[in-house]
Amino acid sequence: MEILRCNDIEKVFGKGENQVTALNGINLSIETGEFVAIIGASGSGKSTLLHILGSVDKPTKGTVMIDGVDISRLNATNSAIFRRRKVGLVYQFYNLIPTLTAEKNILMPMLLDKRKPDAEYFETIVRTLGIADKLESLPSQLSGGQQQRVAIARSLIYRPAILFADEPTGNLDQKNSKEIIDLLKLSNRTLKQTILLITHDEKIALEADRIVTIEDGKIVNDEKRR
Repeated sequence: MEILRCNDIEKVFGKGENQVTALNGINLSIETGEFVAIIGASGSGKSTLLHILGSVDKPTKGTVMIDGVDISRLNATNSAIFRRRKVGLVYQFYNLIPTLTAEKNILMPMLLDKRKPDAEYFETIVRTLGIADKLESLPSQLSGGQQQRVAIARSLIYRPAILFADEPTGNLDQKNSKEIIDLLKLSNRTLKQTILLITHDEKIALEADRIVTIEDGKIVNDEKRR
């Protein structure tokens, strides 16, 4: 079943002589349960695309459908609500709240909505990510790899329609980078989580089931590997 579709996405920054076209006619469809990597060099448009697909930014032209909702037409308030409930976002920098424990950081999306988490699902997430014994720790008491695990758990707590990971290993050493990618793959298989990974690293992209290559704001290749 299709979980994401974008049609003829364009994104233009600036005006007149300073106008820059970051995305030009992007068409993309992702099925539920896929693990897709978007690869491209710096400035290729991949991060701009991620921000639009993640409801952080709006396209200049085109539509983005996620789980049956046209997010390109949502206002700022509804975009924030949709993003919190339906989209998981994992960045290179962990964006954890330093004064909250790991557990409260993970539960923050649900606390904002005053919703009670599913205790069994929470336990499954923290056990799968290997942080069940770190829940009372503050971010400053955790390693970089552990902080990224907490960030991934937070992105999964709402059972999002899709998880977007923007260079999630960019701030980690080789050992922790491999562990984080392995955990994303495990989330994809065990929790049936749909994942779209943004990276400039071909080795990391090869871990995905499908690789989409973007250059100069256009998709130039879309390859299913398995």
